[in-house]
Amino acid sequence: MALPGVYAPQADTGLLVDALAREDVGPRTEVLEIGTGTGMLALHAASRGARVTAVDVSRAAVTTARLNAWRHRLPLRVLHGDFQARTAGSRFDLVVTNPPYVPAPGDRLPTRGPERAWDAGPDGRRVIDRICAGAPALLRPGGVLLMVHSGMCGTEETLSRLTGVGLAAEATARASVPWGPVLRSRRSWLERQGLAAETEEREELVVIRARAR
Repeated sequence: MALPGVYAPQADTGLLVDALAREDVGPRTEVLEIGTGTGMLALHAASRGARVTAVDVSRAAVTTARLNAWRHRLPLRVLHGDFQARTAGSRFDLVVTNPPYVPAPGDRLPTRGPERAWDAGPDGRRVIDRICAGAPALLRPGGVLLMVHSGMCGTEETLSRLTGVGLAAEATARASVPWGPVLRSRRSWLERQGLAAETEEREELVVIRARAR
């Protein structure tokens, strides 16, 4: 279930669930989900016995994730706020995230409304870059970051940033999906920014896996 204004799982979430299913997760695994939304990914990890912390800036998302954990009778620690502030000093074996990544006009990120789940600045990288920079402080030695985002944001840029902070990074999965209503509504702007071709109708989704050495 998703309360009004909470991002409902879509193709990007499903791609990340598949990637998460390939990871070695069990009762001793400490997992963090950044931007939990409905809690689907966090609950997938919890169902495998992991000890999971989920963080979201949206109070509605936090409530949704807690309700879904209760409905599924799974233990889940859900925190409201910025992921770096709420996890300061903690390290995890696995960090999973489907961050906001849709390019949007204007430099400021939205502070309310459903757009918080997808708007991420003119290049779509405002949250992605923070996660890349903060990943080493979140991961234990050998820990893994799994992140999904649009190829429109620059897959090579993400790999370069993660490599630059000392992680071993690669793109492990890709999928092509039709443009959704948000991208369609911004077609003219995306074309002017050079982020989309005039005839483009599909978006590439990419899963990035980065491992702490």
